[in-house]
Amino acid sequence: MSQPKGIRPLDGITVISLEHAIAAPFCTRQLADLGARVIKVERPGVGDFARGYDQRVNGLASHFVWTNRSKESLTLDLKQPIAADILDQLLEKADVLVQNLAPGAAARLGLSFPTLHERFPRLVVCDISGYGVGGPYEQKKAYDLLIQSEGGFLSVTGGPGDDQMAKAGNSIADIAAGMYAYTGVLSALLLRDRTGVGSHVDVSMLESMVEWMNYPMYYAYDGSPPPPRAGAAHATIYPYGPFPIGDGNTVMLGLQNEREWRLFCEQVLLQPQLADDVRFEANFKRVENRETLRKLIVEAFAALDFDTVIARLDAASIANARVNDMQGVWQHPQLKARDRWREIGTSQGCVPSLLPPGSSNAFTARMDPVPGLGEHSADILSDLGLSSDRIQELRTAGVI
Repeated sequence: MSQPKGIRPLDGITVISLEHAIAAPFCTRQLADLGARVIKVERPGVGDFARGYDQRVNGLASHFVWTNRSKESLTLDLKQPIAADILDQLLEKADVLVQNLAPGAAARLGLSFPTLHERFPRLVVCDISGYGVGGPYEQKKAYDLLIQSEGGFLSVTGGPGDDQMAKAGNSIADIAAGMYAYTGVLSALLLRDRTGVGSHVDVSMLESMVEWMNYPMYYAYDGSPPPPRAGAAHATIYPYGPFPIGDGNTVMLGLQNEREWRLFCEQVLLQPQLADDVRFEANFKRVENRETLRKLIVEAFAALDFDTVIARLDAASIANARVNDMQGVWQHPQLKARDRWREIGTSQGCVPSLLPPGSSNAFTARMDPVPGLGEHSADILSDLGLSSDRIQELRTAGVI
C-alpha cells in the first residue's frame, strides 16, 4: 500500500547549511525536495555569492534559482560571537550540517566533526571540499573548471587538436560532489536510525570527478593510450555522434553492436554491402577507419531531409536524438507529455521548475519558493525565543 501523498521521506529532518555556489546547495536542495527543512545560513548583505552570478531569471541568478528552491534563508555573520550562539541553538535541534566553506574555515569556526560530535552526537556532518582533508592539496581552492582539469576530464573532452580541449557546458564537478554528498547524507541518516549516532560524510570534488572518469582511466590502464578527444562524437565507438543532413539539420545517432551496424547499413544507408566491408566489420575497425566511414554516411544523408533520416533510424531501432538548444529543451514534448514542469515562487515572480528525476508513487516532491536573502531570519530567530526588539538589535548591529 502506498503512503499518503502528504508524507515525504525527510519530513521532520532539519538541515543547517553553510553553503555557496553549487555543490552544497545542489545537495541540500535535493534534501529539501524530499521534505527536509533546510535553513541556508548566508552572509548579511551579500549572501551566497552565486546570487550574483547573473540576472537571467527575472533579475535573479540562474545557478541560484536552480539550486535553492524550498529553503529558508537566515542571514548570520558567523564572525560575531552572538552569531555562534545562535548557530549552536540551531544545531542543537538539527539533524544535519552541510558545509562547503573555504578550506579550514569550518574548523576555525569550531565546526569540525570531532568538535561537533562531542557536543551533538546525533548530528550528521557533511563536509564538501575540493580535495578532501589531508594531503598536499588540502588547502587549495577548488572551482568546478579547475577540478574538471585536475581530474582529467579536459584531457578527453573537446576537439582533436592540442588546443581544442573543452570544459563541460554545466558544472559537472560540482554536480558530482553534490550528488555524493546527497547520497552520503541519506546513508548517514539511515545509519543513525540503527545506531542512534551521527557520522561524518567527507566529500571531495576531485574524488567525485575521478570516479566519473573511471572508464577513460581504465581504457588508458597500465600506460595504454587514452581515449582521443573526438568533439561531440564518441571516442571509442563508431558511428556514434553528430552527422549533418542535406536540409541543414544535424542528427545524433549511436550504434552499440554488430546487429545494429548491419541494420544501419541495410535500412538507413540502404547500402547492405557495407555491413560486410572488411574496413568496418567490427567496432574497433570502424573506429580506426572513422573518417572514411563518416564520409560515406554524410554522402548518404546529403540527399535526405531530417524527417526521412529519423524515420529510417526509428524503423531500424537505431538510437537517435535531436541536437536541441536550450529553447528546444524548455519546449521538449516528452517533458510536456509527462507533466514534468511546475511553477515555483521567487522574489521576482513565478518561474518554471523541473520536478526531481525519480518520481515516487508514495509522495510528491516539495517544490516551494526560492528564498530572498534573509527572508526567514526573523521567523527562525523568533522560533528560538528571541523577541522582535532583540531581532531588530541584531539587525542593526549587522549580526543578521
